[in-house]
Amino acid sequence: MSQVGKRKSRDAAGQGAPLDHIVAQWRRERPDIEAEVMAVCGEVKRASERIRQGVLANIADTGIDYAGFDVLMTLRRQGRGSALSPSVLAKEMMLSTSAMTSCLDRLEKRALIERQTDPNDRRGLKIVLTDTGFALIDGVVVSHVAMEERLLAALSDKERTQLRALLSKIGTP
Repeated sequence: MSQVGKRKSRDAAGQGAPLDHIVAQWRRERPDIEAEVMAVCGEVKRASERIRQGVLANIADTGIDYAGFDVLMTLRRQGRGSALSPSVLAKEMMLSTSAMTSCLDRLEKRALIERQTDPNDRRGLKIVLTDTGFALIDGVVVSHVAMEERLLAALSDKERTQLRALLSKIGTP
């Protein structure tokens, strides 16, 4: 199947109008602009949405939301017993501190995380996974990696490396 054929079949799967069609419309309406950039950004957005949907499907039976999943994964990769301040956690995840507070409240209510006093700063807090939270995310990470592997199955190792390098250039000078 050609690249255009692949794009059309993906687009038919609920991802919006075919990007080649959108570019053609813009070329017709505004021949003075280079519309191909819209297709590139559109593919990135659509891929991001497919990944987001894959993550949500994978965690659906856990009762945690996307932000909660990200918090638990971020804490888990620090190592058992490691703790992060809410501000460091927010930076690691690119969340606002207000969004972080409500997310932490939900996770604490489920006994997946604990807020502990920072031993180096009595006014500060550290967030740590509970044993329950550690066990939950330690199990989910296995199915998460398997889901990501399925999403990237069409790419060779070389293509994955190239894609990662290319995507890292987006938005950088």
